[in-house]
Amino acid sequence: MPKNVTQKNLPSYIRDIPDFPKKGIIFKDITTLLKDQAAFKKVIDLLAKKYKNTKIDYVVAVESRGFIFGAPLAYKLGVGFIPVRKKGKLPYKTKSVTYELEYGSDTLEIHEDAVKAGVRVLLVDDLLATGGTIKAVVDLLKEQKAKVVGLAFLVELGFLNGRNKLKGLPIEALIRY
Repeated sequence: MPKNVTQKNLPSYIRDIPDFPKKGIIFKDITTLLKDQAAFKKVIDLLAKKYKNTKIDYVVAVESRGFIFGAPLAYKLGVGFIPVRKKGKLPYKTKSVTYELEYGSDTLEIHEDAVKAGVRVLLVDDLLATGGTIKAVVDLLKEQKAKVVGLAFLVELGFLNGRNKLKGLPIEALIRY
């Protein structure tokens, strides 16, 4: 690994796993970046620098890998953290959104009192692929009248055109394939 971590060399901290989860897919394994103290710190610092002058009330992150980046980013920005979880994982009353996956559908939930109308949120996840999951969470937040001020990702798989589902929203991805 390089001695000095920069945004430009962050991809060198990510391991490719061929044929996972199925043949023909090259999985981008971020665990190698996460275990490197300097690389992980650089990711949080870069995202915090990007959003430090943006008025944000909360960082909202998607289960589960989004939590890895969302919680320390919220801490660094001095704002609250709101988890969006899979159905049945939150203990209080929830609002939910069901969305289509490549094979079937999934449901995500947020506590019904997690955001109030007009709050400004930054939505964080580890990866932007086809955009379906993030679009569903954006819709859920907008239904609660939150203002989504940005979408932040460690990795974007640009060839899957996820941005097309998120038109009009500012997107930041530190690494783009």
